[in-house]
Amino acid sequence: MIESRDIYDVTIIGGGPAGMYTTFYSGMRDLKTKLIEARDQLGGRMLIYPEKMIWDVGGVTPIRCEELIRQLEQQARTFDPTIVLEQEIADMERLIDGTFLLTAATGEQHYTRTIILTVGYGFNKPVKLDIEGADRYELSNLHYTVQELNVFRNKNVLISGGGDSAIDWANELEPLAASVTIVHRREEFTAHEKSIALMQQSSVTIAAPYVIKALHSTNGTEIETVEITHTETGEIKLVEVDAVIVNHGMEPHFGKLVQWGLNMGEWEMEVGAKMETNIPGIYAAGDFVTYDSKVKLIAGTFTDGVLALNSAKLYLDPEAPKVAYVSSHNERFKEKNKALSVLDGE
Repeated sequence: MIESRDIYDVTIIGGGPAGMYTTFYSGMRDLKTKLIEARDQLGGRMLIYPEKMIWDVGGVTPIRCEELIRQLEQQARTFDPTIVLEQEIADMERLIDGTFLLTAATGEQHYTRTIILTVGYGFNKPVKLDIEGADRYELSNLHYTVQELNVFRNKNVLISGGGDSAIDWANELEPLAASVTIVHRREEFTAHEKSIALMQQSSVTIAAPYVIKALHSTNGTEIETVEITHTETGEIKLVEVDAVIVNHGMEPHFGKLVQWGLNMGEWEMEVGAKMETNIPGIYAAGDFVTYDSKVKLIAGTFTDGVLALNSAKLYLDPEAPKVAYVSSHNERFKEKNKALSVLDGE
C-alpha cells in the first residue's frame, strides 16, 4: 500500500545553488523535503571552478565558489531535510493516487507529492577543442576547467573563449600569470559588461576575431606554441604558451529526464510565471528554465526556487498562504533565534 511508503511533500532534483536554496525555503514553508543530487557532493556547476570569485550575490561580499557552496549547503540543512547523494534519477511514474514515484539509475525509489527540477544543464561536459590530437595534451597543459589558480602562476596562459568563464579566468589570472592572451572568434564578447571592461583595461592581450588553428609541441606531450588564425583575413599568429585553457561552453545531457513528457528544449525548459511545467505537480527552477524575464545570475536562481516552491505548496494546499512569512516573523526560526541569542550572550 502506498500509505506505508515514506512519502515526501517536495523532492528537489539537483544540488546546485537553485536546489540548495529551494531546499532551505521549503523548510521555511514547513514541508517534508528531500534533495537528490547525482554527484557525490552538492554544488552543481560551481564545482567546476571552486576558486572563481563570485561578486553578484546580494548581501554577500566577493566570495570564492567553494565557500559559497559551503554556506549554501549549511543553509540548505537548516531544517534537516533528507539529502541523497550519488543517485541520478532516471524514471518518473505518476501513481493512481497522484503520488510520484521516482526511480534512480541504481534502482532506489523515492515517493513524493511534488517535484522541483533544479538540474541546471544536467550532466554537462565541456565542449572540447576540435583539433585532431588535442586530447593528448589534456594530461599536461590543456585545461577545460580551472581547479587551482596557483597552477598558472608565472606562466604564459592562452584562454580560448568569449563568455563569462573565459573573461572571468582572464581577470583572475592576470595578476598571477606571466602573461594572459585571450582568443575569441568574434570581436564582441558575451560576458558581463563590467568584466569585459576590467579585462580591456588590464594587461591581457586580446586576439579577436581569431580562432585556434593548431597546437605545436616538440616533445609531443606539452603544448609549446598555439597557432591562431584571423577569422576574416586569414592572418596567422604564433603564441608561445605554458598553458591553454578552453572555455567553449558546455554540452547538456539530461539522461532519461527527456523521456518524462516535459516540454523541453535542447538546453532549457520553458516554464510559466510560477515556474510550472506542463505536468501538474512538477516545477522547475534555475539554469534549467527559461521565461521572458529570466535573470541569468545565481541570485536569479534563488527567486526561481522560491516561486517554484510556493507553487508546490499551493498545489499541496490551495488554502495555504501564497508565500512564506519572512524569517523575522516566521515561527520556524523562533527556537533557532533563541539559540543564536544564547551564543551571542556568551
